[in-house]
Amino acid sequence: MRIEDVYIWDINAKWLGITPYQLMENAGAGVARTIEGRFGKNLKIAVFCGTGNNGGDGFVIARHLSFENEVTVFLVGDEIKIRSEEARHNWEILKGLDFVKIKVLKDSAYINSLDLLGFDVIVDALLGAGTRGEPREPIRSAIEKINEYAGEAKIVSVDLPSGYPSGIRVNCDFAVTFQWDKEEYNGFERVVVKIGYPRELYHLVGPGDAKFALRRKGEHKGQNGKLLIIGGSEDYFGAPYLASKAASYIVDLVYLAMPEYPAKRISDPDLILRPFGGRNFNPEHVDSLMELAQKVDAIVIGPGIGLKEETREFVREFVRRCEKPMVMDADALKAVAEDLGVLKGKTFVLTPHGGEFKVLFGVKPEGSLMERAKVVEEKAFEVGGVILLKGAYDIISDGKTWKYNKTGNRGMTTGGTGDVLAGLVGSLLALGNEPLRAASVGAFLNGLAGDFTKEELRENFTALEVAKNVPKAVKWVGEF
Repeated sequence: MRIEDVYIWDINAKWLGITPYQLMENAGAGVARTIEGRFGKNLKIAVFCGTGNNGGDGFVIARHLSFENEVTVFLVGDEIKIRSEEARHNWEILKGLDFVKIKVLKDSAYINSLDLLGFDVIVDALLGAGTRGEPREPIRSAIEKINEYAGEAKIVSVDLPSGYPSGIRVNCDFAVTFQWDKEEYNGFERVVVKIGYPRELYHLVGPGDAKFALRRKGEHKGQNGKLLIIGGSEDYFGAPYLASKAASYIVDLVYLAMPEYPAKRISDPDLILRPFGGRNFNPEHVDSLMELAQKVDAIVIGPGIGLKEETREFVREFVRRCEKPMVMDADALKAVAEDLGVLKGKTFVLTPHGGEFKVLFGVKPEGSLMERAKVVEEKAFEVGGVILLKGAYDIISDGKTWKYNKTGNRGMTTGGTGDVLAGLVGSLLALGNEPLRAASVGAFLNGLAGDFTKEELRENFTALEVAKNVPKAVKWVGEF
């Protein structure tokens, strides 16, 4: 697991109702148990705390250790800078305890004069995993002071040595890190303690995933994603429009490529319409679309594109030649099902429902969530890409792991919500997300927009109303 996953899991845990207060309490209690398990009780312990959440963990550690040890808390910095509600809550508890000594060290002068001789254990809860570069004063002086006593007292860091990975870091005997070992950590001993995350968080898509997926990269037009949507036919024009409309709320530019006949029915200033001669796509259109594809970051192909033989040939040839990340949806799935070899070496997301999955792979995922996920994971591994199986619970896999999404409601059985989903996944690919995250978060946002629509209209609504609630879903994620 990566440090980024820590933030995602914390946000998703909160979404499940597991509060930051619970996580901080469990983290602090886990460190305290580890210290007493290693070194015993009746110890003299110094706990150095910063003003962030790492320091908040330190406040909890001090409280737990105070029951059978002599504890002194050194707050490095001004208490008015204690940022989070949960850290401040635990600081206020400490201030009300008569058997925990507290010393506030506002600047380096206070720190340099400290004498820590006689302490059996020094706890480093100064800085967490989110810090960058070398630590600044007064934290830097606190790190140097702690290191003066390496070898004389046992030094235990919370999550990681403060200052890591810079050269100015605490020389700890070991660090107690939470829930799992982080793949970025090396060069120091780590003890892993569980803090109450449920198993769901390995697989559940939530607002934490969406926050990271929706990060914008630049301030100029086109820097935040350009998407090409290829769809429509003599029979259908609504599907590619729905995909494009949903995507237009996420990326800077959406190019909508359609045959000329259905394109005449589209009028939306938010989209860049690119009509191609005729009533349906055919292989003669591939060269021109390949030129257009060079201008964009990702492509959606399939909504409303139809099943004419010439169109199926067009889809397979375009996919075979395209090197950009692609979402294949609707009738494009049936076209590539005739030759899955066109997917070899490509970066792609397939978005089938159960029936389309069977057309693609000859089997329909059935049974429990775990059983269906196993089938999706196996087939994703076989084709070398990401599969998003649409259903009451969407299941997403890249062949190595799997995710599931449970936003959405029965009203979304209405036609067109799958096209909205395809547009969202394509837009997230265009923002530079890896396919597994793009597909997972696309499913989450689609369902969330549907849930907001249900709040307004109950279960009787159209896909266009879902698309128009995408900004509301994005705003909700940003504020969560």
